[in-house]
Amino acid sequence: MSTGAPLRVLAISSLYPPHHLGGYELVHRGVDELLRAEGAAVRVLATDHREPAATDRGLADDPDVHRELRWYWDDHEFPRLGAREVLALERHNHRLLRRHLAEHRPDVVVFWAMGGMSLSLVGAVRSAGVPAVFVVHDRWPIYGPVFDRFARLVRPLRRAGGPIARALGSDRPRGPEGPVLLNSLRLADELVRTQSIPPGWDVVAPGVPLPDAPAPERPWGGRLLCLGRLDHRKGVDVVVDALRRLPHDVTLTVVGGGDEAVADDLRRRADRLGVGDRLALRGAVDRSALPALFAAHDALVFPVRWSEPFGLVPVEAMSFGVPVVSTAIGGQAEYLRDGENALVVPVDDPGAVADAVTRLSGDAALRSRLRAGGLATAAGLDERTFQAEVRRVILRAAER
Repeated sequence: MSTGAPLRVLAISSLYPPHHLGGYELVHRGVDELLRAEGAAVRVLATDHREPAATDRGLADDPDVHRELRWYWDDHEFPRLGAREVLALERHNHRLLRRHLAEHRPDVVVFWAMGGMSLSLVGAVRSAGVPAVFVVHDRWPIYGPVFDRFARLVRPLRRAGGPIARALGSDRPRGPEGPVLLNSLRLADELVRTQSIPPGWDVVAPGVPLPDAPAPERPWGGRLLCLGRLDHRKGVDVVVDALRRLPHDVTLTVVGGGDEAVADDLRRRADRLGVGDRLALRGAVDRSALPALFAAHDALVFPVRWSEPFGLVPVEAMSFGVPVVSTAIGGQAEYLRDGENALVVPVDDPGAVADAVTRLSGDAALRSRLRAGGLATAAGLDERTFQAEVRRVILRAAER
């Protein structure tokens, strides 16, 4: 990086707001916004994926976002591709990368969500001699090579794989190397055990934007909220099952985009259990809608059944003073404390969820205690702290 010249960053990720599915992409954009506010030239290279809800609402892209990459994922599946299709995808992506490297002349490339992507892009950046930083918030270093069809083709070639890949217009697929930032010790444990990341990694917990003021305390109204991507692993069906164990005035609102097949399954399940009139499904919302959304609900239920690297939704609820009922597996186990800032329930246990909601409904002192504990937890997970640390690592890589 030239002394006195603005920092130039190329960020590469599968998805990017507003065409995104989860918090990983929002965390990414927050860092880009900070860098741009400080005068950096940030270019984003993402896939051509479009979310229908974002398209229908006419949501505009941020500056210098290029949705041109192709990837191995399509509508929540990884379709089979022939060798010619794989090679065409790889050549397309590498032509794009070469063009953006030449046009933008980045001081550093930051890799974000790379699951289902051409991991040969990592190799190409290394071959170009550009420093790279990896901000890893899911298990893509483990599953990415499995679903990268080109990586599977060249893996048997071993040392010859690199020269042959370059001769074909691609590069050797690679995982993270260099500065690697992870979002939780739980994720670090998995990636280290599977030898998916090199030594020298660090954990920087992400955070949420803190509101100016939490939602006001009010009497219990029985309005439950599930917020996040529609995915069977999120366990929303457990809350639907819990509804039939709860009084008829308890309702559930599910807010999030993603797999419509999951939404259809939830509707059918609710109808079969006789609680269909107590379930409302809404699409994804912008962060600007969160204050009103949290103010309209009495508790957030986060019943994930998989080891999520770091669930941010409970922190968002805590920042607004909303009591949380959650499982404690994955990264959120590092900040959830049963009876202090949340009620922790076992995985796949509708009865436990119903019991926790019943406790909340009848105990105003418990709700107040969880509210206070949650606000304190959220204050310690301010997104600005995370952004500042990622910025520091990016600047250090660029200077080297």
